[in-house]
Amino acid sequence: MKNVMGLLDLQRDEMMLQDLTKGRTIASLPFAGRYRIVDFPLSSMVNSGIRHVGVLLAEKSRSVLDHLRSGKDWGLARHYKGLIYLPPVRPEHDERGGDLRNLYQNLDFVINNNEEYVLLARAASIYNMDFRPVLRFHQNTGADVTMVMGRARHDDVCNGIVAEVAANGLIMDMATKPNIRKGEMRSLGVFLMKKDVFVDLIRRSFEHGGLDFRRDVVARLMDNQTVYAYEHTGFAGRICTMLAYYEMNLAMIQPAVWEEMFLREGAPVYTKVKDMPPVRYKEGARVNDSLVANGCEIYGEVQNSVLFRGVKVAPGAVIRNCVIMQGGVIQEGARLDCVVCDKSVKVTTGKELRGAPTYPLYIGKQAVI
Repeated sequence: MKNVMGLLDLQRDEMMLQDLTKGRTIASLPFAGRYRIVDFPLSSMVNSGIRHVGVLLAEKSRSVLDHLRSGKDWGLARHYKGLIYLPPVRPEHDERGGDLRNLYQNLDFVINNNEEYVLLARAASIYNMDFRPVLRFHQNTGADVTMVMGRARHDDVCNGIVAEVAANGLIMDMATKPNIRKGEMRSLGVFLMKKDVFVDLIRRSFEHGGLDFRRDVVARLMDNQTVYAYEHTGFAGRICTMLAYYEMNLAMIQPAVWEEMFLREGAPVYTKVKDMPPVRYKEGARVNDSLVANGCEIYGEVQNSVLFRGVKVAPGAVIRNCVIMQGGVIQEGARLDCVVCDKSVKVTTGKELRGAPTYPLYIGKQAVI
């Protein structure tokens, strides 16, 4: 896919994820013990042979920049092309918000490069996908725009794009819905088109007052373009609510999902390398059906949970159905069930925290309970 340029859009924040995204974008949210959400679309691009990726930064980009750095861990630290950062631009006397402005202001990056196609991916979805079949499908159908879509795994309250799709993949109807039903064909936030089509869509929409890519570009695609849907049949999901974040993390515990996401031949998920010692399971530790990252120290009980790097679980502590981010400390006798703990949370001796499978309890960064 040397004739395809990747654009990784980190701009969109979800209103229903405000607690998790106060100081970071969705793209930099920790995921599955040692990864960030941005790792998945970026690794999919690299594994598909894309060697030129522009990263459209959001205003809260420090954590993303610290994670991606030069792109070395993805093989994108190159003298020619590789990983390019495209910062947000707010021209004087233009107070318009929305993500379309940043796409418009960085069109020169797209125009001045020689790739024939643009693959735009929003960094808010989890998948491990080969984009080469998407390109072949796009060329064979003669589509102006190809959207990568997948069947919703369950009902959710994410605001997203759903489509009615013909047997040959042609999109017959498309709409933005506040509630997605199980089995509906929904967008995974990946769009493939020729460079001149992309430039024309962005330029025309922005210069006519458009603000939002999803509302002002995607929702109007069928007015003038032939749009096809490529169905991704593998595991995929969008992170748009606290519940979705929680459920997607716990889904990684399932062996079949883990194998598809992380053990697919020729398709590793790359991330920033951190050298830490292996997990230390101390006498009396009990761990079942869990992901436990390097640097953790376990004395207590952990069941059906995801523990990120450096988490310490003291004797007598019980963690069930939880997501505990990096540096968490769970002291003696504490009991947690259906809880999402952000970075460096300390739960003191004997405390009990309980959420629900459909409404996990969230504990903010560096909190002491």
